[in-house]
Amino acid sequence: MIGKLQTNKVKFVIPLFDYIHSLDSVKLAEKIAIEQQKKSRKLKIFIQVNIGNESQKNGLAVDELQDFYKKCTEELKLNIVGLMCIPPQDQQVSKHFKQMKQLNEILNLKELSMGMSEDYMEAIEYGATYVRVGSKIFGARI
Repeated sequence: MIGKLQTNKVKFVIPLFDYIHSLDSVKLAEKIAIEQQKKSRKLKIFIQVNIGNESQKNGLAVDELQDFYKKCTEELKLNIVGLMCIPPQDQQVSKHFKQMKQLNEILNLKELSMGMSEDYMEAIEYGATYVRVGSKIFGARI
């Protein structure tokens, strides 16, 4: 699942998806842990990082990431496989992709979800293993 996940929808998402690309709060992490246990499922989860520190975007601040990761993996036993970001549109994406790659390496994670139709090739150069290329496939939104 890609996109903002509300805690009241988690019980519906757990049986349907294998991945969540948008974990961005302790409250959501706790709800996912509870619902996974109830349904005997273990999803692969990406932590969403607000890499550009943009007020209009979801995701954890970079300085909160390590503590959040530790809580998710050690206390809540979530299967965190990687990080995800959507960099600011009005800035050079390479610096954000580079920082995401470094953060992923610090946490020793294997997967990295970043890059969209406009910048996916650059994201791949910085180690993206998942890209979102909807408009390349389906065309621009109307």
